[in-house]
Amino acid sequence: QVQLVESGGGLVQAGGSLRISCAASGRIFSIYRMCWFRQAPGKERDFVAAIRWSDGSTYYADSVKGRFTISRDNAKNTVYLQMNSLQPEDTAVYYCAARRDMVLVTTPRGYDYWGQGTRVTVSS
Repeated sequence: QVQLVESGGGLVQAGGSLRISCAASGRIFSIYRMCWFRQAPGKERDFVAAIRWSDGSTYYADSVKGRFTISRDNAKNTVYLQMNSLQPEDTAVYYCAARRDMVLVTTPRGYDYWGQGTRVTVSS
């Protein structure tokens, strides 16, 4: 099993920045890729960004490309999401997820482990 714990969410004004973190523990060696999803009230859970654990290769949703950066610190078993130029439409609960298989997928059902989520609110 793998445990994921997110932190760092909060309230920020439009145009501001925020960094959220996801600490992994347990059978980390089984993880191939980690990613961030987000879910706004009344909406589906959407893919945001993914990172390959071994070499840091990244992939982004078009909606956040150029504004968000996903990174990882292997020594700390932690993945980060740096969010810049935040807008009210970025308001959501952000979830960290991990996948064992090497194929990149952007649907929630493709991920094996999930954190509890951290709330990000962007005020206008």
